[in-house]
Formats: sequence, structure tokens, C-alpha cells
Amino acid sequence: MITILNYGMGNLGSIVNMFKHIGVAALVSGDAEQISNAEKILLPGVGAFDSAMQGINAMDSIREVLDHKVLVEKVPLLGICLGMQLLTQSSEEGKLPGLGYILGHTVRFPAFASLKVPHMGWNLIHQVNPSPLMENLPEEPRFYFVHSYHVQVEKKANCIATAHYGIDFDAVIQQDNVFGAQFHPEKSHKFGMNLLENFARL
Repeated sequence: MITILNYGMGNLGSIVNMFKHIGVAALVSGDAEQISNAEKILLPGVGAFDSAMQGINAMDSIREVLDHKVLVEKVPLLGICLGMQLLTQSSEEGKLPGLGYILGHTVRFPAFASLKVPHMGWNLIHQVNPSPLMENLPEEPRFYFVHSYHVQVEKKANCIATAHYGIDFDAVIQQDNVFGAQFHPEKSHKFGMNLLENFARL
């Protein structure tokens, strides 16, 4: 069972539908007791960094339970899109600290002369380090992105895959049991299905 954290900011319906499509049981919950029993946790996110952190921090006992599940019990956690950015220590988009599960920061794309920000659409990713999250994917899989900010991890070993949009940026990250994907796997067809199946098998 995968528990999808409902804190008011996420494309929950599409994520649930994708898990149903691949035959994986998923529960959407913002209840601390249900989160405390989670075998795996998915952290979605659409919107602004500070609003998301405020939402998580305002929920009764959720932050404490989440920290315990991830840092003590070592339950697998996957953050997607904004959810990946929340895994870092901070973001240029806001003032609040992030969850800090992976050493790194979230920064805005520079102003490009010929490219629009946000980065929106399909893009290749390039694997640079091994991870069970990337098993059985083709050499250059394509995923769907929508974001104006991107993650910069402090340790190269925590970057699993990069993508290029004017600059190279971290597209998939991992530190122990914590995983992040900047793209939307629920909108990325067969490639997204493969990645979510890999997460379900962890």
C-alpha cells in the first residue's frame, strides 16, 4: 500500500488513477494515524513552496509522524514536482525551511534569452547514478515537466538523473530511502508508469 499525503496541494486524482492503472493499491490521506502505518509515502505538490510547507506544518502531528517514518523507520518516500523541492533545505521561492531530507536547495531558473520559464513539456532525462527507481527504463526516457524552480543537491551522489533546459538540472534525486522526481510521472505515460512501478516494488 502506498499512502499519498494529502495536505491540500497536489494532483491527487491523476496520481491515484495512475496507480490504479498499474494495479498498485494507494490511499490518499492527511490523517496522522494512517500516515504512521504507511509502508511507502508519496509526497505530491503543485503550487508554491511556502504554501506547501505551511500546509504540512499546520496539519496535526503530520510533520512529526513524517519525520519519524522517513528518518527513523526509513520508509521509502517519493516526492514529485513541488514535492521533490520540499525535500530540500530551502527554496528561493520562499522563506520557510524545507523538510531537509536531502542536502540541497531549490533555485529559480535563470532568465533565458530564448527559453520561456516555466519549463513546460516533455524532456529527456539522463541517468548519472544507479537507483532502483530507474530500473528497466530505456536509456533516455521522456517525462513531462512543469516548473520554474529546480533542485541543486549538494552531493553529486544524490543526483540520479539530470535534464537540460538551458542548463543541466537535477531531475531525479535520492538519499537512502528518500527519492525525488521533478517531473510528473502521472502525466508521463509508459515512462511514468515504469517509475511508479519501481517505487511500488521498493
